Amino acid sequence: MDNESQRLAQQTMAFVLAGGRGSRLQELTERRAKPAVYFGGKGRIIDFALSNAVNSGMRRLGVATQYKAHSLIRHLQRGWSFFRAERNESLDILPASQRLDQENWYKGTADAVTQNIDIIESYAPKYMIILAGDHIYKQDYSLMVKHHVESGADVTVGCIEVPRMEARGFGVMHVDDNDVILDFVEKPEDPPAMPGHPDMALASMGIYVFETEFLFDLLRKDAENPDSSNDFGKDIIPSVVKGGKAVAHPFSRSCVRSANQTMPYWRDVGTVDAFWQANIDLTDFTPELDLYDNSWPIWTYSELVPSAKFIHNEEGRKGFALSSMVSGGCVVSGSQLNRCLLFTGVKTHSYSRLDGVVVLPYANIGRNAQLTNVVVDRGVSIPEGLVVGEDVELDAKRFRRSEGGVCLITQPMIDRLDL
Repeated sequence: MDNESQRLAQQTMAFVLAGGRGSRLQELTERRAKPAVYFGGKGRIIDFALSNAVNSGMRRLGVATQYKAHSLIRHLQRGWSFFRAERNESLDILPASQRLDQENWYKGTADAVTQNIDIIESYAPKYMIILAGDHIYKQDYSLMVKHHVESGADVTVGCIEVPRMEARGFGVMHVDDNDVILDFVEKPEDPPAMPGHPDMALASMGIYVFETEFLFDLLRKDAENPDSSNDFGKDIIPSVVKGGKAVAHPFSRSCVRSANQTMPYWRDVGTVDAFWQANIDLTDFTPELDLYDNSWPIWTYSELVPSAKFIHNEEGRKGFALSSMVSGGCVVSGSQLNRCLLFTGVKTHSYSRLDGVVVLPYANIGRNAQLTNVVVDRGVSIPEGLVVGEDVELDAKRFRRSEGGVCLITQPMIDRLDL
């Protein structure tokens, strides 16, 4: 990070929008917001946006929460309480709290910032970076803020380069040769191509940089518009594209890569299949996402637990794991694990076999269980002898089976079983 980027980062407040439900994750978000969903063995999804901000040199953070926020707030209090006011550092947790009227909720992503203008003003940041709290990636935001300042933009929009026809599910930027956004198209059937790259398109990452005073003027005008949905993607960004200067910032310019990483890594783990795949990918010999890179750590709440333990060494009853990640507090007792990811405090019992299984914290896998391509929710107790992943029709009747063939198992589903 150069001196100019560092200086700009110190003048920037990061505001994380973390109120989304993430309904496509099905029962995984019945009791927690999407940003609070577990990821990577010991962390949660929101840790990536927050870690990026801290590693980028930003020390003023705000997190807007809304849907079922308790576990998210508890995680922030436990894992992100190291900011010190005397060093001009802060992390504000900002639940929707009837601040402006009698409505309980933030009406949209822009309204979540509008309702907290007074709190933001008390810190007097020169720049604001607005972040989504529900994606997996590593990015140096200071480089994006520097690009914003050097281009003279009113807003800079973080964009990821994707194959053109895959961009139909995103907001897509139509840009000129200087990355100035000419048009912003929401989920187009025929996405506009990048200049010089006819097969690629620029899709919005939901990351925006503004000068603070300019943003506040926009938000106040938007709040007075009865026809607005008070949303960045639907209202604020299109208005700047039409009436100001909006610039696209390709993710490849500021993504953080480790030595063996060739492609920029960004994932929306918003479906059960995508969530399972991104976690299982971490067990690869050389995963695309490097969680072992100490130069760009992913901070989180680390529980005080003993080391993982593997026990039993008898024929057919050996505790071992191949191509797997096993977190602290786990006991692999006479079980066989292949390409699995076990979160903190999981216990697997004798003669069980797990293949392609993501097990969230403190779940218990009973004896002789046979699980293939499964996500087990936190605290679930898998009964002895349960077989999942072999009978498609039976799995679909008893559990949540995804289009990609992954079964999500929660405790209420287990309680309903007629064993």
